[in-house]
Amino acid sequence: MNKVVLGNVCEKIGSGATPRGGSDVYLSQGEIALIRSQNVYNDGFKKDGLAYITEVHAEELSNVTVEPNDVLLNITGDSVARCCQVPDDILPARVNQHVAIIRPQKDKLDARYLRYYLVDPIMQDYMLMLAGGGATRNALTKGMIGSFEIPAPSVPEQRAIAGILGALDDKIELNRHMNRTLESIARAVFRQWFVESEDVGDWADKPLYEYAEYINGAAYRDFDFSPDNSGLPIIKIAEIKNGITNQTKYTNKQMDEKYRIINGDILFAWSGSPDTSIDTFIWVNGEGWLNQHIFKVIPPDPDKKWFTYLLLKHFKEIFIEIARDKQTTGLGHVTVKDLSRLVFTYPPDKVVAKFSEIVDPMMERIFTNEKESRTLASLRDSLLPKLMRGEVRVRGT
Repeated sequence: MNKVVLGNVCEKIGSGATPRGGSDVYLSQGEIALIRSQNVYNDGFKKDGLAYITEVHAEELSNVTVEPNDVLLNITGDSVARCCQVPDDILPARVNQHVAIIRPQKDKLDARYLRYYLVDPIMQDYMLMLAGGGATRNALTKGMIGSFEIPAPSVPEQRAIAGILGALDDKIELNRHMNRTLESIARAVFRQWFVESEDVGDWADKPLYEYAEYINGAAYRDFDFSPDNSGLPIIKIAEIKNGITNQTKYTNKQMDEKYRIINGDILFAWSGSPDTSIDTFIWVNGEGWLNQHIFKVIPPDPDKKWFTYLLLKHFKEIFIEIARDKQTTGLGHVTVKDLSRLVFTYPPDKVVAKFSEIVDPMMERIFTNEKESRTLASLRDSLLPKLMRGEVRVRGT
């Protein structure tokens, strides 16, 4: 298969900058987005923590305006090599100095094909190796990026390959959109029944920490990791948000069974970035061992699983504020002490049962969609390297 040098087939390869005034000029909403490394993931663009800037500050960064179909690549820090394209509804946008814009020439290299090539595990490992070769923090330079050799079948075949992979991603995104809608409805019903209701005469106040059982994950050291990735995966914040990846650590060590997690477990990430990590999740990626900084939450009764999940989701913004107040070096946390002082007025079991009749089918659909999306992602990830290396060819191109 023919190859092209990326720098020879691009209109632009370049990173952005921090606006004058730094983070003090960031806005929580506005007309012009400032994309940072925390928004760029291999499985797509994430809006969590997206910052905005004024037109005045955007003008200072006019040379790093993001255009439709641009490929974004993280070039510094722990997130180096993560890559995605930006949805049109995020534009207009700029990027900061930790993110590079790659804009291929349309008649030479399809942008979506390029993005899929860059997230191929082999290419990810290559970029991480390059980035780790410096004396200080991980970094990819413009020269490194421009020197990448990209397999280049005909542009129609590139588009066909990207189309196959994109169809799987489109279905995954459709599931995500449906899940966001269903969870929004479920949370609204929760608020209406248990927060805004005035009929609470026989309801009982109780701290969050006393309502459910919270099991913190275990600590692991380098010698606990299996060198051949055998055993069960160790589930950290990254695995909760991104699934099992080539960066996941495994262990053959037999841990206490309380640290084992399975599909359907409620996980509460209590330590990390307040904007992107402090949250409650449902696990859908199979068996694993839970790492520290995450609670496995055991509801008081199996029939109260989704009530418990929505209860913790209801407190999300409060958890984030608590974590921000304690934030050091980018990290914050929510402690047992915090969970013990946060009180909720709990309804009788019969009220929860009625609520569950309405909400549980919605939440079970969310769970089913999440499992389907993980299966589709696994299929995409197995197809991607075969298509990129020509081991599987696309008919009709």
